[in-house]
Amino acid sequence: MFTYSALVSSEGGDASFQNNVPDPATSGKELPTFKFELEKSEGRAIDGSYGKEATVAQLPISKGLAGVSMLMQPGVMRELHWHATAAEWAFVIEGQVRTTVIDPSGSSETNDFAPGDLWYFPRGHGHVIQTLGDKPCHFILVFDNGYFSEFGTFSITDWMGHAPQELLAKNFRLPASAFETIPKKEVYFAKGRVPPAFPPAPLQGWKPPPLTHKYSLLSQKPFEVFDGGVEWRADGSQFPISTTITGVVLDMEVGALRELHWHPNASEWQYVLSGDLRVTLFGSNGRWRQETLSKGDVGYIPQGFGHSIENVGSGRARILIVFNSGHYQTINLSQWIAGNSIDVLATNFGQDPALFERFPHEDVFMTR
Repeated sequence: MFTYSALVSSEGGDASFQNNVPDPATSGKELPTFKFELEKSEGRAIDGSYGKEATVAQLPISKGLAGVSMLMQPGVMRELHWHATAAEWAFVIEGQVRTTVIDPSGSSETNDFAPGDLWYFPRGHGHVIQTLGDKPCHFILVFDNGYFSEFGTFSITDWMGHAPQELLAKNFRLPASAFETIPKKEVYFAKGRVPPAFPPAPLQGWKPPPLTHKYSLLSQKPFEVFDGGVEWRADGSQFPISTTITGVVLDMEVGALRELHWHPNASEWQYVLSGDLRVTLFGSNGRWRQETLSKGDVGYIPQGFGHSIENVGSGRARILIVFNSGHYQTINLSQWIAGNSIDVLATNFGQDPALFERFPHEDVFMTR
């Protein structure tokens, strides 16, 4: 019997290119826009809390990753839910937030997060998000599926609110009357009291998982410091549970350039935390496109496409970059040049060999 197995990559990323069918979004005569003004979009707002998303519906080029900007007021929780088709990665921008997540073994973990912290929930794992304290919290969610919509999650009120009361009564061994007043439609943002400073124990008691869902990125020593900026990075080697997503924060000085490069194994999703950045995308056959991204804007680079990021503002800039692979890979243009001999370079470009003596003899990554 013939059995078909779909392509699966242990490193994540988009393996669909292996079918050799050109992507209509990027195979035209001109490259499409790769920018979306996320924070200027309408999204879904409820009493001062909101979720704003960037999926292929808003940014058609963004097939490998989707993102959400979410702000929640004090006492608000993003109700218990799960995602059937995407893992969730998050970066906290402002405020304090608490999550509880359960895995298929029945283990659950509750963590508190501050600005600069990350979480990762594998696909299908149930979770809840709560604002802590008396100030709003703001965080960015990224999903390893560009078609995933935050507004298509499986929510507990939507499920239980539409299930027959007799079914719920049998499931929980309670009288049907116990379910008469539960919400009859999805709540999405639930409003209640500010959670206690210390998380109370779950009904089943504490049963922690083998791998934590939390990583404090910006409190770590930077991954590397360059002439022009600083890089923080968290892939699966630093954050083992994050098997399908890598996160990077670049802090760039005025005039700094994240040099021309590409990622062999992942697409790239960008969110500007501060400043103004010029992103240049190269797509073969002489096609290229530049976009200027400002605070709150999103950019997207398809897997394998050449690109660069330059701080063109009057002050320092900071950008959040997320890849749909838990294994970080990059090839920088300076690195590629330095990996070849002068005679190869001179012949390739038809130039005097002396020119390439002046090129960097090592990987640059970031400069100014």
